[in-house]
Amino acid sequence: MSLFWRVFAANAAILTAGALVLAFAPGPLHKYRAVIELGGLLIGLLVMLVVNGALLRRLFRPLERLAGRMEAADVLRGGQRVPVVSSGEIGTLERAFNTMLERLETERRDAGAYALKAQEEERQRLARGLHDEVGQSMTAVLLQLKRMTAGASPEQRAQLAEAQQVVKTSLEDVRRLAQELRPELLDHLGLASALACLASGFEQRTQVKVRRHFEPDLPRLDPRVELVIYRVAQESLTNVARHAQATEVLLSLERGNEGVVLRVIDNGRGFDPGYAEGGGLRGIRERALIVGGAAAIRPGPGGGVEVRLEVPAEGA
Repeated sequence: MSLFWRVFAANAAILTAGALVLAFAPGPLHKYRAVIELGGLLIGLLVMLVVNGALLRRLFRPLERLAGRMEAADVLRGGQRVPVVSSGEIGTLERAFNTMLERLETERRDAGAYALKAQEEERQRLARGLHDEVGQSMTAVLLQLKRMTAGASPEQRAQLAEAQQVVKTSLEDVRRLAQELRPELLDHLGLASALACLASGFEQRTQVKVRRHFEPDLPRLDPRVELVIYRVAQESLTNVARHAQATEVLLSLERGNEGVVLRVIDNGRGFDPGYAEGGGLRGIRERALIVGGAAAIRPGPGGGVEVRLEVPAEGA
């Protein structure tokens, strides 16, 4: 039973007991039974209960609204605040809840930024190791196989050519992994070029067509924000390949109100019944929170899923 109904039931019991005392008490009050009929007493009791319920409902409604907001609050969605419309202790409680949400968002943003920095540094170290050590070693093996081909028999040459092809394929995989771990194009050629390369690689691996729309003259972005946009696009395309069963994806980069908007929309099967956000989608929301942006994950306009990320421009 809610707090409202517990208080109302207690008040109703007190009023009912008082009415029964007036109606059936002996002695001096007994003579009033001839004047005040029992029906009138019941009507008065009903009026008191209605007025009591209306007054209590008005007082408890802000508490119920606050409890609902508390249950639905999600720090990763950001900006969720309770309207401070009440006075007295309830208004103080509403302001305290908003202050708590602001503090939690700040702490989550700082902790996420630290974790993201550590993660990207580790990615960069692994990418450098793959490119400089594993890649160079495999290149040396490939050159050695080519030199061995010169003095080999026709049968050995066929085997060496097959081995060379395996090494070439593995070398391409290593380069692709290094690129996914740390996109060098993002540092050298900018966000649009990095996203175009990401889309091309996605098309080659999955055979899913990617339509690209990158507006020119976009606002200048902080390098950390560009990296977040790239990672969100990467995670969104990965989800499309794993779950969407789509044949086409729109990847767009547009000017927003005070920054840039990334949109990834597929034409796949959309959300499953009983859908719950997994680690990948929660990671998208967390990255958006870290850079002061906002992420929306919702059904697409023509079916499928739309991932929309809006981030502030540099200095906004």
